[in-house]
Amino acid sequence: MKKEMSSADVAALVSEFTEGANSLNDAKIGKIYQPVPNEIRVSLFLFGRGRHNLVIEAGRRAHMSKHIRPSPKIPHSFPMLLRKHILGGRITFVKQYNFDRIIEFGIVRGGIETILVAELFSTGNIVLLDDKRKIILPMKPVTFRGRRIRSGEIYEYPEAKISPMDAGEDELGDAFASSDTNVVRTIANRFNLGGVLAEEVCLRGDVDKNKNAQDVSPQDISAIYGSLKNVLSPLLSGELKPQIIKKEVNGKPESHDVVPFELEQYCDFEKEYFDSFNNALDEFFGKLSAESVIEQVEVVKKEKVNIFERRLHQQQSAIKNFEIKSEKFTAIAEQVYAHYQPIEELLDVLNGARKKGYSWDQINSILKQAKDTLPAAKIILSINSAEGTVVVDLEGTNATIDIRKTVPQNAQVYYEKSKKLMKKRNGALIAIEHTKRAMQKKEKRAPKRRKVIRKKHWYDRFRWFVSSDGFLVVGGRNADTNEEIVSKYMEKRDIAFHTQTPGAPMTVIRTDGKEVPETTLQETAQFVVSYSSVWKSGQFSGDCYWIKPEQVSKTPESGEFLNKGSFVIRGDRNYYRDVQVGVAIGLELKGETRVIGGPVSAVWNHAKHVIEVVPGKFNQNDISKKISRIYVGELKDVQFLKQIASPDLIAMMLPPGESDIKI
Repeated sequence: MKKEMSSADVAALVSEFTEGANSLNDAKIGKIYQPVPNEIRVSLFLFGRGRHNLVIEAGRRAHMSKHIRPSPKIPHSFPMLLRKHILGGRITFVKQYNFDRIIEFGIVRGGIETILVAELFSTGNIVLLDDKRKIILPMKPVTFRGRRIRSGEIYEYPEAKISPMDAGEDELGDAFASSDTNVVRTIANRFNLGGVLAEEVCLRGDVDKNKNAQDVSPQDISAIYGSLKNVLSPLLSGELKPQIIKKEVNGKPESHDVVPFELEQYCDFEKEYFDSFNNALDEFFGKLSAESVIEQVEVVKKEKVNIFERRLHQQQSAIKNFEIKSEKFTAIAEQVYAHYQPIEELLDVLNGARKKGYSWDQINSILKQAKDTLPAAKIILSINSAEGTVVVDLEGTNATIDIRKTVPQNAQVYYEKSKKLMKKRNGALIAIEHTKRAMQKKEKRAPKRRKVIRKKHWYDRFRWFVSSDGFLVVGGRNADTNEEIVSKYMEKRDIAFHTQTPGAPMTVIRTDGKEVPETTLQETAQFVVSYSSVWKSGQFSGDCYWIKPEQVSKTPESGEFLNKGSFVIRGDRNYYRDVQVGVAIGLELKGETRVIGGPVSAVWNHAKHVIEVVPGKFNQNDISKKISRIYVGELKDVQFLKQIASPDLIAMMLPPGESDIKI
């Protein structure tokens, strides 16, 4: 059954998203959700068509969907940050990059242009770029060889492959000449078509798909070129015929593949046709994903209860695999000995040629010509010149032979592999006994679970902490919440804090008419500086001041204008100079059970398992996962921590920008 979209699928979908009834041009972006780790759902308002949902699952699929997974109760940090940049924006273009499994959505909001990139290949990602293609935010910050997907880096595409839409016969010929595999795999990999369409090209071109790529003739290349253009012609003409291919499984037809046009290899299969490829994708991928949610919930419940049973099953499967592989390696070693004479002749020929100075290309060419006269040459399947090895066919058993070793030494390599696997098998048998004993202990003594006690507070959606003296301190997260704190929650007897530089939370100490000690003032000063742009810029100190509520005004001077979240401060300011940044994350376990964050001294006063953070190199997603792993290691109660201190909850307590754990 098909697992992810192909490049041709992406091309067909993008053509529908660009024009016609399924066009996304000028669609307005609503809220964004992340129901599962690799998937986002974008609410779109389409003029004259109402609200719809765009689903993007990194590494797998993208389409409009009627089958949606339920939204998480606690929003993840990635979709919340996406909302900050593109909520309310409009889609200006949808395009495919170079016939690859990459879709780009152009977005404009308030005159600011961004690009949302959906990578649908195996190690896929979802990345937001600015108009200069600098990464604003990736779903998964990762580093590959020569390619970094992290905030602040310039986005680089993966290594380009040949586009089958633009390739000429000469490019086909070069690709086959430099390939070390067969025809169908060369077409699938070099031209980014995937296995199904590569098979179709070979079928329509009447070319042996298993032929060595370097052995194709000019006539074969012409046939492949014509077949390639014929297969992909519906993408150029726009004459799609979307369909789901049904395959009989246990006497019942089940969905096997989804394609945008007719394929000869499926001519005898049952098919279900659709008015658009998007709808076919939604029925094939979307419906299955939505139906699997209930099953996944049931599986998770069983896993929670049967963790040892799952481990026992994995160990038993591992033992079976070890035994199968061990038998395979022993069989190869025995075949090497059984073909002692032809392998020895082959080694003599190859080593003799190398001593005479022949290159591997020359040796390969000579062996091909000598297959009729040299019996040893007939058993060669391929040569790896970089490692000095050859793969030989020993009556249906493939063996890799190192030409620098003798026949017995090559056989011994496989015997040693077999022995290592049997040692692993014996280790797994011991591990099974440990697991069984653990299961028996668990049955005797059920573990005592921690009780989760959580309440809803009006200040949960703001930045907040409770000072060492017991005062609630609340700060804004953005312009909207800054406005709300001042207009709705700040009272005359409170104390307000802010920084000299922009990009800081408007922060209020809720005094309830009590005198505020210097300890709370100092902690609030550290809070304001730490959660401002000072931290984001990598600095370790900054200035701030406190004022009375009546000094804060939304009325600008004559002729001036105030942006949302900005205020006019009139009168004297009480400064705190060179305040050191400092934030800690901890677990409050008495009374309420929750993760808290804020000034170091305040968190130490109210929490246990305190972890201090400083400006560093890890983004909020990465550092919150690091902290979460530390807590799991300390408390050994994953389910409890998921409810009170998941990575998303920890991220809400961290300052903006990049951080590191203080050593």
